[in-house]
Amino acid sequence: MKIRKIDKDKKQYLELLLLGDEQESMIDRYLEKGDMYILQEEGAEENRAAGVCVVTAESDEILELKNITVAPEYQHQGWGRRMIAFLENTYSSSFRILQAGTGDVPATVLFYEACGFHRSHRIPDFFTKNYDHPIYECGKLLTDMVYFQKKMELVSGEGEGNEE
Repeated sequence: MKIRKIDKDKKQYLELLLLGDEQESMIDRYLEKGDMYILQEEGAEENRAAGVCVVTAESDEILELKNITVAPEYQHQGWGRRMIAFLENTYSSSFRILQAGTGDVPATVLFYEACGFHRSHRIPDFFTKNYDHPIYECGKLLTDMVYFQKKMELVSGEGEGNEE
C-alpha cells in the first residue's frame, strides 16, 4: 500500500469520504481547505483508493483529522493506523497535536485509543445541530461530538517514503 497526496479533483473520492462523514455539505466545509491523502494498493489505477483522510490546520499547534476512512474490504488490516502514523511523520515538525472529533461509539473510541489518542473535550448536540438528518453509527444515535487528541511524535519507519 502507498499513501499519496491529492491536490485537485478531491470530490472524485466522495464515495469514500461519505463513509467517514455522511453529509456532503459537512465535507464541503473542510475538503478544499484541508490536505487530502489517499491510500492505494500498489499497482492500483491512479484514481482508485482503498482509504482517504483529510486534515486541516486548526491553530499553530493543532492539526485536525476531519475525515479518515478505509473501505470496508480493507478494514481491520492496520491501514487506518498506518495513515495516522503517516500524518504524524508528515506534520510532527509543524504541529504539536493531532486531534479528531467523532461520535461516542465504542468501536471508534477503541480505534483512536489504540492509536494513542486520549479524550480531550466534547461538543454537546453537535450532530443534532449540524446535520440535516439523524446520524447513526453501530446502531447508536449520535448527538455529541467527542474530541480525541494525541501529542505528535515522529514514528520511525511508518509512513516514510510512500508518498508520491
